[in-house]
Amino acid sequence: MAGENIKVLLVEDNPGDVLLLKELFKEVTTVVVELMPVERLYEAVNYLTNKIFDVILLDLSLPDSQGLQTFVIAHNQAKATPIIVLTGINDETLAIRAMQQGAQDYLVKGQVTGDLLVRSMRYAIERQQADNALRQSEERFRVALKNSPIFVYNQDRDLRYTWVYNPPSGLTVEKILGKQDLDIIPVEDAQHLITIKLGVLTTGIGTREEVSITIQDTTRYYDLTVEPLRNETQEIVGVTCASIDISERQAALRERKLAEEKIREQAALLDVTTDAICVRDLNNQIIFWNKGAETLYGWQATEAWGKNASELLYDEPSPEIEAALLQVISQGKWQGELTKLTKTDKEILVASRWTLVCDEQGKPKSILTVDTDITEKKHLEAQLFRAQRLESIGTLASGIAHDLNNILTPILAGAQLLPLKFPDADERTRHLLEILEINARRGADLVKQVLSFARGVEGKRITLQLRHIIVELGKILKETFPKSIEISTDVPQNLWMVSGDSTQLHQVLMNLCVNARDAMTDGGTLSISAENLLIDENYARMNLEAKVGFYIVISVSDTGIGIPGEILDRIFEPFFTTKDVGKGTGLGLSTVLGIIKSHGGFVNVYSEPGTGTSFQVYLPAVEGMETLSPEDLPPQIGHEELILVVDDEIAIQEITRTSLEAHNYKILIASDGIEAIALYAQNRDKISAVLMDIMLPSLDGLTAIRTLRKINPQVKIIASSGLMSDNKLSVLAAIGINTFLSKPYTINELLLSLQKVLS
Repeated sequence: MAGENIKVLLVEDNPGDVLLLKELFKEVTTVVVELMPVERLYEAVNYLTNKIFDVILLDLSLPDSQGLQTFVIAHNQAKATPIIVLTGINDETLAIRAMQQGAQDYLVKGQVTGDLLVRSMRYAIERQQADNALRQSEERFRVALKNSPIFVYNQDRDLRYTWVYNPPSGLTVEKILGKQDLDIIPVEDAQHLITIKLGVLTTGIGTREEVSITIQDTTRYYDLTVEPLRNETQEIVGVTCASIDISERQAALRERKLAEEKIREQAALLDVTTDAICVRDLNNQIIFWNKGAETLYGWQATEAWGKNASELLYDEPSPEIEAALLQVISQGKWQGELTKLTKTDKEILVASRWTLVCDEQGKPKSILTVDTDITEKKHLEAQLFRAQRLESIGTLASGIAHDLNNILTPILAGAQLLPLKFPDADERTRHLLEILEINARRGADLVKQVLSFARGVEGKRITLQLRHIIVELGKILKETFPKSIEISTDVPQNLWMVSGDSTQLHQVLMNLCVNARDAMTDGGTLSISAENLLIDENYARMNLEAKVGFYIVISVSDTGIGIPGEILDRIFEPFFTTKDVGKGTGLGLSTVLGIIKSHGGFVNVYSEPGTGTSFQVYLPAVEGMETLSPEDLPPQIGHEELILVVDDEIAIQEITRTSLEAHNYKILIASDGIEAIALYAQNRDKISAVLMDIMLPSLDGLTAIRTLRKINPQVKIIASSGLMSDNKLSVLAAIGINTFLSKPYTINELLLSLQKVLS
C-alpha cells in the first residue's frame, strides 16, 4: 500500500452507487481515500494513461462497454494496478470470470461496508504487488535463462515433459512437450536418465550427476540436477530438472588429464625400468636416484640424495673411475663394466653408461648414469665358457679311447681266461696273472674315466634308492678314514628314487669323499646329506645345466683348506691336480662330472679358502621301486649256439672266441662288414646271434647291421665299440639294436648280453 493515502479510480455510471461509496469511505478513519469517479470506460482509460492509481473499482456494465470486455480493456491499460470488480447480486458469475482473467477481487453492490471495502482494497493492492514482484522475478529468470546454457524443464510422475525452457540445440519445445525421454533420445541415454529420475521420485531426495546424451549423432555431456516437484500439499507430482552443457569443459578436462597422464607416464618410466638411473652434479653429489637404483643398490632415494657417489658405491677410489670421469667430461659419454657395492657391501658387476648433461647454454651441469646388473649374466657366461672348455678337452681325450679299449679288451679277457686254461699253475704264476688282470682293469677303468668325462658312460641303469649307498658309504668311511675326521650323514627316509648305475654313483661319492679327506690333513668334519628338490624356471635360468623338474641333491661338504678362486674353474679338467706327483691322476673330479652328466644331472661347487668346500650333486628323480643290478645275476652256460663275432682286432677275435667256447658256445669270426654279411648269408639258419663291432674297415658296422636286417629282420645283434657317440647310439636304437656292449668288457658282461638277446 502507498502509506495512509489510497488513490482510487472509481468507474461507475450510477450516481447513487457513487454517492454511497463516498459515504462508505468517510466512515473509515484508518486511511485517507482520494477518490476519482468517472462514468465511462474511455474516461478511465484516459486517466490511466496519465495518472497512477493504487486501485481501480470497476463496474462491468457501463454506457460505452458491457460485461467481461470492460475488464479486459481496463486490465490491458493498467496491468500493474489491481482491479476490484463491482457487480450486482445476479452477476457474480461474471465477476468470477473476471477474476479468472486477472481481477484481484469483486464486491456485490448493496452488500458493501466501509471496512469491507478498505480490506478488499488493501488485499487487492498487496496481492497485485506480490503478482508484480513474481512477474518481475520470472522476467529476470527468463532473461537469465535466455543468456545461459541451462536447459530447465518439469516432468510429471510418468516422466512426460510438462514445461520446457531453453532446450538444447537439435530439440525444440514443440518436440519435447508431452513426450518422454525414450521418444526423443537414444534408448541407452534415456534409460540412464529414467533411472536417475525414478530414484528421485521414489526417495524424494534430489541428485546431481554428469550424463551424456546423443542428439542428431552428436554426443554432449551435461551436469544434470534433478529435484522432486511438489504441490501445495507437499505431495511429489513430478521432477524439475536443470542441465548445463559441460562438453567443452569435459573435453578440456580430458585433454588436461591426458597431458597429466603423459607426464606421469614419462616420469614413471624412470621408476619402472629395472636399470639403476642416477644423476650427479659435477661435484659428484647425487641429485636424482630412481626406484631401480633403490632396488639394485639398497639405498633409498632420501638416503642417496646429496651423498658423494664414490663414497656410496665404491670401496675405494680407482684409476678406472678417474679415467671414466675424464672421458665423460671431455667426450660427453663413457661406457664400460664396473664393480660396485650395495648397501650391504655386496659386490655386483654392472654395465654402466655415463652421459654428460648440459644446460641451455651448452655448459656441463651433471652426469647421467644408467647401470644394468650383469652379475648373473657374467656367472652364466663363465658356466658356458667352462662347459665349452671341458667339451674341447673331452673331445681331445676321447680321441684315443677307441684304440686304448681295443688294446685292453684282449688283455683283460686273456687275464681272466688264463687261470681257466692253466688250473694247475703254481702260486707265483697265479699271482702274476692276478696282477695282470688287476692292472688291465685299472687301465680299462682309467679309459672309462676319460670317456665318462668326455661323453658320459651309460652303465647299467636301474631304479636306485641312494639312501642305501650313502649309509653304506658312511660306514666304510668311518672304518677307513683317519679318526681325526668326523663322518656325518643326513638322509631323509622319504628320499626320492633315481635311475642310475649304482657302481658309478658309488664311485662319484667315493671320489668326492677322498678329495674331502685329502683337504683335511689336520682333521675336520665330512658331511654327506641328501634332500629332495623341485627346480623351478628361475633356478633353471640361473644354471645352464639345470632343467625344470624334480631332483635329488647330494651334498658332500668338508671343513678343509678350501679351493683357491683362481683354480676353481679348472678342477673338473682331466689330469688337472694340485696334489703331489704320484698322489693323484687328476681324473677324479672329471670322472664325477662325466658320470653325473651321463645320468642327466649336474654338479655345483662352493668353496672358500680356509673354511671348506661343498659339492652339490643334482640327479633327476624318478618314480618306481628298487631293482637288482644285472651284474648281481650269475651268467648261464650256452647251449652250443653259433655266434658270429665281427671285429677287426685279431686279439679281440681270439680272446672272444676262447671265452665263448669255454662257456659252451660255437664261434664264427669275421674281420670286416663285407665278410660278416657273406658268412651270415651262408649260415643264416645256424647263427643265433651276431656280436658286431661298430668301427670296422671296408664296411662299417652300422651299414653291415642294416644289411643283416634286410637279410633277416629278426636277426639278434649285440653292438660293441670302445667309443660310441650319442648320435650313433640313437641310430642303433632306431634300427632296433637295444643291446650295446662297451669295450673293454668282461666275460661276465659278454655272457649276460648274449643271455639277454637269446632269451
